Amino acid sequence: MDSQIVHAKIGREKYKTEIVVGDHQLVADESLEVGGQNSGPSPGDFLRMSLATCTAITLRMYADRKQWDVEDIEVAVTSSTENRVTKFACTIKVKGNIDDTQRERLKQIADACPLHKTLLNPMEIETTIAR
Repeated sequence: MDSQIVHAKIGREKYKTEIVVGDHQLVADESLEVGGQNSGPSPGDFLRMSLATCTAITLRMYADRKQWDVEDIEVAVTSSTENRVTKFACTIKVKGNIDDTQRERLKQIADACPLHKTLLNPMEIETTIAR
């Protein structure tokens, strides 16, 4: 998995957060309902976006390698938490000239995308406060 450092910086402006990764700058925020300004996706949105984009890119790479006639791939991801378990639901639409066997193979490949595997494996987070 990509190990580039992501920097997030928040000032006094609720809850607008500037994110920098490599040459890219993004903004995260919270919705108006929870006191944010809705000036960017929420942290949970970024997590769902990560799974959706990783799935889409993985499927595109596979379809291209197999030279399948896939025009476009759309991945929608939702999440919910129940009994302290987070559940992600991925719905994939594939536009192109493929058969049911190829569709089933794409589902298997989607379940093997790097971020999907990361989210299913045990994780550890080490937090330190720098001076």
